[in-house]
Amino acid sequence: MHMNSAPHLLTEDRAEYERILDDALRNAHDRPDLAAVGQRLNTEQLRTMALNATALITTAAAAEYEHYTKIREEMRAPKAAASVRNSVLAPVTGEAAAESGAGFAAVIAVLAPVLAGTAALIFLLVGYILKALSPTASFAQTLVSAGWFFGALTAAAILVAAVALLLTALRNGATQVPAEEVTGELPDEVARAKDAWRHALLERGLLPFLRAALADPSADPKSSKPPRPVSRIPKVGYSGPDYSSPSEGSTAGQRPTFTSPDFTSPDFGGPEHQPE
Repeated sequence: MHMNSAPHLLTEDRAEYERILDDALRNAHDRPDLAAVGQRLNTEQLRTMALNATALITTAAAAEYEHYTKIREEMRAPKAAASVRNSVLAPVTGEAAAESGAGFAAVIAVLAPVLAGTAALIFLLVGYILKALSPTASFAQTLVSAGWFFGALTAAAILVAAVALLLTALRNGATQVPAEEVTGELPDEVARAKDAWRHALLERGLLPFLRAALADPSADPKSSKPPRPVSRIPKVGYSGPDYSSPSEGSTAGQRPTFTSPDFTSPDFGGPEHQPE
């Protein structure tokens, strides 16, 4: 089901338009002027017609909608500006620098055990291989000792890394600013403007449209054209001249006959007017 986009209706408000329309159709039988719902047009057909005529219906409440969107944008602007300002100033604050340093230390604490463990593995492997090939070689014993040293260093680095990560997690948890709880409530001024738009859209847009659709016998639910407002613009009928065809008893092709006036010449008058 496609809904035409009105020139002034934003995408975020189309769901609200459908919600108002559904409420009007759901409560149609409570209104005497919409009592005819279901007789010729059902609610789904009326909904389709109203969605196809969104641009026309929302124009009836254009002033209230413009006021509502203007106030809503004004309320959003300070929050957006504060968010941008905080994101720009955060890197130059001392707290941000401290957090950056703590993050670098955490990276070093994680990499130290890996590097130390790799060195211990290499020294021990090479040392024991050389010691197996030449038991009397002093260099092999040196490599083995270095391997065990790096092994101990690996264990110590793991312990230090665990403590550092724990401290970092505790510090971040203590300094983290809790996010604002989203209550879904609008400021009073925005809420009043939204209620005014909803009321105007219902009373001046949707309800007159539905009444016109129910009163117009030629309304097509699949058509994108709005129904004729029969309650406002009465239909004026004109009848053409009454032309009747010839009667069946008349002869085909018969034409009307005309009798010319009977003019007589003076020379052919009566006996009393004979020429001498």
